[in-house]
Amino acid sequence: MCPARPHSRRRFLRRSTAAAVGGLTLPYLLPAGVLAAPGKPGANERIGVAYIGTGRRARQMFSDFRSLPQGQAAYRLVACSDLWPKKAEDYVREFEKEVLKGSAGKVAIFQDYRKLLEARDVDGVLIATTEHFRAGPCIHACQAGKDIYAEKPLCLTIREGRAIVTAVRKYGRIFQTGTQQRSTQRNRHAAELVRNGRIGKVHTVVCQNWVSSRPYSDFKIPTEPVPDGLDWNAWCGQTEPVPFSRNIYLTYNNPGWHNITTYSGGWLCNAGSHALDCVQWALGTDDTGPVEIWAEDKAWNAKITYRYASGTLLKLEQSTAPMGLTVPGKPVEPEERASEFGAIFYGEKGTLVMHRGRFNTKPIAISQEPIHDGDLRLYHSDHHLQNWLDGIRTRKPCAASEEIGHRSCSVCHLGNIARWTGRKLTWDPVKECFPGDAEANSYLERPQRRGFELPRV
Repeated sequence: MCPARPHSRRRFLRRSTAAAVGGLTLPYLLPAGVLAAPGKPGANERIGVAYIGTGRRARQMFSDFRSLPQGQAAYRLVACSDLWPKKAEDYVREFEKEVLKGSAGKVAIFQDYRKLLEARDVDGVLIATTEHFRAGPCIHACQAGKDIYAEKPLCLTIREGRAIVTAVRKYGRIFQTGTQQRSTQRNRHAAELVRNGRIGKVHTVVCQNWVSSRPYSDFKIPTEPVPDGLDWNAWCGQTEPVPFSRNIYLTYNNPGWHNITTYSGGWLCNAGSHALDCVQWALGTDDTGPVEIWAEDKAWNAKITYRYASGTLLKLEQSTAPMGLTVPGKPVEPEERASEFGAIFYGEKGTLVMHRGRFNTKPIAISQEPIHDGDLRLYHSDHHLQNWLDGIRTRKPCAASEEIGHRSCSVCHLGNIARWTGRKLTWDPVKECFPGDAEANSYLERPQRRGFELPRV
């Protein structure tokens, strides 16, 4: 049998316990902008958006804001939250310079994201925190009546992902997962070719063998004084606090929090969430997942195989070298290597290689055949951020909605669990558990530090 998922209810942001939860310090505030009416877009019908987490990924999205089809008329930046307020202040200045080419007006800066969620002029939040600090803000945002754009990987555990889905549905929110290839025309066309049988029945999909994160104890991490103003205790969140180190907080590969199991599922969850989302899309498994998973051995870089109920095998086995590498005397053919964010689909009639923003087929005639009237057409979105803003206005689901984001992230987590156990696992994608397997089920969630428990829905 499978263990039952926990269910209970909690009021949003109980003020009587706010001071105790997590030890978060009081918010650092700048005056807010013109207030919007509750539940409606802000001034001039522009949507009031706010960032929770203003680090590397938030800055990478400058290009998404610059390329919005509706431009600056679509939104207002009204608030930012970061556990290091200095970072949020720097972000606002950079946003004004790189995106707006002028002033954003008055933007509220918060250290405690829960205070940001109380702001009436915030219609939607973009959550770009670390994986171990993402599910809580997502659920709190739902309870506060805010719509959400959450970065990938969506969560630290499978149970966290399901809790996010439950909250989004319970509170009727619009949700977009940051797997932006869902809004890329060439990726959509490739998925439609696969879904409409152009390469025949798919028997195998091959992706890169992204590595998992590793235990904190595997690394020699220097300790340093906590920067002035950073709430490091709160940054540690649901995990047990460790001494501050820029090698965790600021760097990407030395080792960086992405590579430490305490905070992340590693590159399997980071880059893999993009490619495996496209695999789920093309296979038509957005609301389900594989039924068996196994790793070659109990290692952080072991090759992984998944089996879907259809019989299709998904293999993570190619080296993680970038596309275009050559071996002595022989160029690497496109169909022989999956890119970091792509996959190779092998069917009875041909092969399709999907990359980010492009694809090729063998035979080539498959790629030249149009999608006909009467063929299956997939959700159409040409700009991921605009798609979310449109969803806030229309209340229609987004291209990478909550269930899609959760299921794609689950495939990544299942691979990690297979590596941790080192044996073949049977997965029930309906009940989301490993039937009769207590050890594997123990990885579906993690102990959470008191004061930082996942909000119950």
